[in-house]
Amino acid sequence: MKAKKVLFITQEITPYVPESPMSVIGRRLPQAVQEKGREIRTFTPKWGIINERRNQLHEVIRLSGMNMIIDDTDHPLIIKVASIQSARMQVYFIDNDDYFHPRLMATDENGVEYDDNDERAIFYARGVLETVKKLRWCPDIIHCHGWMSALIPIYIKTAYRDEPSFRDSRVVYSMYEDGFHNSLKENFTNQLLIKDMTAEQLAGINTPVDATELNRLAIKYSDGLIQNSPDVHPELMEYAQELGVATLPYQGEENYVESFCNFYDQVWSVGKVEEEEEED
Repeated sequence: MKAKKVLFITQEITPYVPESPMSVIGRRLPQAVQEKGREIRTFTPKWGIINERRNQLHEVIRLSGMNMIIDDTDHPLIIKVASIQSARMQVYFIDNDDYFHPRLMATDENGVEYDDNDERAIFYARGVLETVKKLRWCPDIIHCHGWMSALIPIYIKTAYRDEPSFRDSRVVYSMYEDGFHNSLKENFTNQLLIKDMTAEQLAGINTPVDATELNRLAIKYSDGLIQNSPDVHPELMEYAQELGVATLPYQGEENYVESFCNFYDQVWSVGKVEEEEEED
């Protein structure tokens, strides 16, 4: 049983941002998966360093226009799209004039982390999910890359669990060595609660939330965990195994595409079997 539709939610994609291990995988993996006959969609933040004219980004009016409330403030959601012609691949960009457009990535020009990175992560996660709903597209696998996507698993398993687009989706989280250094704001856990989510669903997560705790939250609500850097914290991989989350250790550049595709199918098949057993 194969996972035919894969949604990639990534923090970085080259050539839109400088090359890094994450941005290179963000560029190469979706193309390789698509070339294996699977249907894909790819999302990334529209960081302020992305040159819209050079990369030929344009706004998708029919997908834009929604307002999302974070900390009692409305934030307009802007959706842009660009094509990587050589890969025959479209990339969707989540944009907002306050969170992304005028600024760099996770840090400013002096290397100082933005103090609203927590809100930016919330906006990005919700923006992607709301856009996929509007596309009326139902992914089998949702593959999240980087801490900016770490809220996707809990949203999929709680606030969006009954949405037709995500009802049958399985979430795979890729953990990287790179993270952030400062803790998120003390009210972060309250900020991310939407719809019928409850504080009990965040039980066991220590506050204030640092990079380790954010990864723990992502792991807790994921169906699969991939070690995407050779030197991630081993206790986080152990945490996943304790919870019974399927894990894939670090793969070399030569075979990671094949390994990831097999892992998607493994996670998808296990989920389908569990659903059938519940129905019986």
